[in-house]
Amino acid sequence: QVQLVESGGGLVQAGGSLRLSCAVSGRIVSGYTMAWFRQTPENERDFVAAIRWSGGTTFYAPAVKGRFTISTDSAKKSIYLQMNNLRPEDTAKYYCAAAVDVERPQLSYPYDYWGQGTRVTVSP
Repeated sequence: QVQLVESGGGLVQAGGSLRLSCAVSGRIVSGYTMAWFRQTPENERDFVAAIRWSGGTTFYAPAVKGRFTISTDSAKKSIYLQMNNLRPEDTAKYYCAAAVDVERPQLSYPYDYWGQGTRVTVSP
């Protein structure tokens, strides 16, 4: 069993930065993929970024590529999402997710474990 707890959300002005963290408890093996998704009341849960726990290969949604960076700290068993040059359309609740042997990290249904989410609000 894996538990995920997000933190770091908040209110920021457009152009600003935030760093989200996801603390992982439980057993993480090398085949895990860790990801960030986001959701607004109007939309389904959308893919933001993902990283392979072993090897560090990263994946990004086109809307955030070049502005967001996903990373891991295996010693701290944490995942991070550094968000720069934030825009009002980045406003959402951000969720950390984890699953093993994910072939298509951009899809939400393979992920077995989800955090409770942390809210990000970007003002114009």
